[in-house]
Amino acid sequence: MSRKNLFIVVGLVALIVVAGLGWSMGLFGGAGDAASAKGYELVASDRTMGNRNAKAVLIEYAAPSCPVCAAFAAQAFPQIKAKYIDTGKVFYVFRVFPLRSDDGEAEKIARCLPEDKYFTFIDLLFKNQPKWDVEYGVQAPEGVHEGLVLLGRIAGMSREQVDQCMVNKAEDDRINKVSADGEARYSITGTPTFILNGVNVGSGNIPYDTMAKLLDTELAKQ
Repeated sequence: MSRKNLFIVVGLVALIVVAGLGWSMGLFGGAGDAASAKGYELVASDRTMGNRNAKAVLIEYAAPSCPVCAAFAAQAFPQIKAKYIDTGKVFYVFRVFPLRSDDGEAEKIARCLPEDKYFTFIDLLFKNQPKWDVEYGVQAPEGVHEGLVLLGRIAGMSREQVDQCMVNKAEDDRINKVSADGEARYSITGTPTFILNGVNVGSGNIPYDTMAKLLDTELAKQ
């Protein structure tokens, strides 16, 4: 073997060793890769609550116009937030899974607000569904639009700002991607649906006691 070829071989061996160390130490690939291996992936656009390093990640797919989602938000979620999210045990992720175009418009308004106002507006949407939701007899599209404008103005936006938010095509693409990903990964067909550490654990207005047992069981595994 010539001296030149020897240097080439030594160089290749060194590269392989460095690459191997990099993979073993997690230097290549991001947090999304590790999370994906667990059955879920977190993205920068997610709206979240709690400790990102928590042992349990609870993802809720919901629709702003969904009365069952509103019921869960009012009945079970406050206790879940107090006992598990605020204490750092659970990292909570909220994703909109639109049932109708109205849900996409509501989500686009929420996304126009500062991030720290997002959940306040989602709560406002849930609590005021009779003002904008067709399931409560509101006429589409005029009544729905006016109801959403009203809620946007309550949140501090002008009518013009609300209208601009609702025609954001880039947000349409993001919302559709979130929805398609939820269907493909977790076979979601309705809202709310809950994903716990990458596993679909059920849909509907799950009572607090039932959800607490699911969370406790998962936390005990970690």
